[in-house]
Amino acid sequence: MYTSTILQTLLAVFCRDLRLAFRRKTDTLSALFFFILVVSLFPLAIGPETLILKRIAPGVIWVSALLSSMLTLPKLFSDDASDGTLEQLLLSHCPLSLLVLAKISAHWVCSGLVLVSISPLLAIQFNLGQSEIMVLVGTLLIGTPILSLIGSIAGALTIGLKSSGALISLITLPLLIPVLIMGTAAIDAVSSGTEFFVYFYLLGAYFSLCVFFVPLASAFALRITLD
Repeated sequence: MYTSTILQTLLAVFCRDLRLAFRRKTDTLSALFFFILVVSLFPLAIGPETLILKRIAPGVIWVSALLSSMLTLPKLFSDDASDGTLEQLLLSHCPLSLLVLAKISAHWVCSGLVLVSISPLLAIQFNLGQSEIMVLVGTLLIGTPILSLIGSIAGALTIGLKSSGALISLITLPLLIPVLIMGTAAIDAVSSGTEFFVYFYLLGAYFSLCVFFVPLASAFALRITLD
């Protein structure tokens, strides 16, 4: 009975955040347009040099996805803090870390998953092959949730602060460098015909660690910020 109640609470928080995101489409659309614009400008600037485009494609797409995801992180907890919802979550019978995980999941659906879905079309501009595009999508599916997870810690620490976007970038970017390296290395490995599954394993291990530890850290940061 207790487990069922917790699951219902988590589902309610997840669905609520999705509904709010759909009502405020500007945040999602701005991140999506930023991602499309940044990725599309590189082929236009470099020209139709196939080898160069294929070489820079992994880094361009991954860095653009990372920066686009950060655009929506400042509002992950700030809106709930301003309208009193966050205080109610702190008083809930459900563990705060699980509630944070539900909010992070909703954030990823509205930001990371949208970027992953559009990435195959953008990858065509860089003359990437089918296998390279499949690996790109796979690494983004594993890597973009890590962006939302790690970003939640910075979002929790910067509630109510001015220019929180800059602070979030300073906090999260060093922690996201391994994700960026592994994501781009997997695509480079496919292009060179070498083994690439090891990078998926590393991304999966990093994701598993983040799923376990980050909600706890974010919940702790929320309690410190609101006390």
